[in-house]
Amino acid sequence: MDHTQTRTHAADPSAATRARQLEDLQRAIATVIKGKDDAIKLALVALLARGHLLIEDVPGVGKTMLARALARCFNCTFQRIQFTSDLLPSDVVGITIYNSHEHSFEFKPGPVFANVVLADEINRTTPKTQSALLESMNENQVTVENRTYPLPRPFLVLATQNPIEHHGTYPLPESQLDRFLLRVRMGYPEADSEKEILRAETDPQAALDRLRPLMPAEEVVELQGQVESVRVDDSLLDYTLTVVNRTRQTEHLTLGVSPRGAQMLRRAAQALAFSEGRSFCVPDDCKRLFVPVFAHRVVINPRYASTLRKGDLAAAILQEIVDSTEVPL
Repeated sequence: MDHTQTRTHAADPSAATRARQLEDLQRAIATVIKGKDDAIKLALVALLARGHLLIEDVPGVGKTMLARALARCFNCTFQRIQFTSDLLPSDVVGITIYNSHEHSFEFKPGPVFANVVLADEINRTTPKTQSALLESMNENQVTVENRTYPLPRPFLVLATQNPIEHHGTYPLPESQLDRFLLRVRMGYPEADSEKEILRAETDPQAALDRLRPLMPAEEVVELQGQVESVRVDDSLLDYTLTVVNRTRQTEHLTLGVSPRGAQMLRRAAQALAFSEGRSFCVPDDCKRLFVPVFAHRVVINPRYASTLRKGDLAAAILQEIVDSTEVPL
């Protein structure tokens, strides 16, 4: 690492201050979600990068709790949508109704009009209702009856799904998956963390209720703007493109990473560097994010299907590509 960059970072009090703020946020969430510091860090990265987060894992590992804890730490509006097979698009985005007193039609906003939206068990609803989130996640707006309504800022969709259960579920199409900046897998906690969970005398909901907002919504928007100024060296862009091109050339994948996926990695790397108080990205930022950003964007060649879940196999293929790609100095 360049010593000049190190001195600049050390002399930047604002960088140190924001790093401490984000560390405080992470510690607060960790009081509810034990032993999952990496998942918490990635959730904050998604928020700072103006992205959306897909939390995917088996039941009971804290997917919904992570989403709720993240929302509690910000002084902003929050809505939870429980996705079911009978949910309609209008139940998500809102509906236009006739006001008999005013003799006019008026728009009643749906739960998507919030700063943080928890789309719980998103794969339990129909593709038609899933698609109701596409415009909001991509353009931060909703169009109903030929009228466009802006969504509040910041705007973050936290979606959860269980990849094991298939009965009564509708897998997310590639176009929907591509809207998520990151996909996080919680995994089972380590033995020490699980023992701490078992020792806790309070209900997890009580720990969640104790969380207090540590940052206003306006400050989150300001931090999101500052993330864009984090420098990404050309050597890191070349490194990213090398990995991306290898995903398109390998016989293990029928669909490699798209140009949008490469852009998403750049944004996520900037947010990760920013969260650690740096004004520049380093190779480890990209290396750490390749799998969370890319694994849900690729399609595995059916000839290489295995007993592993799709996401696990995609992650293994991507990790092999990353490990065999030379890292810039």
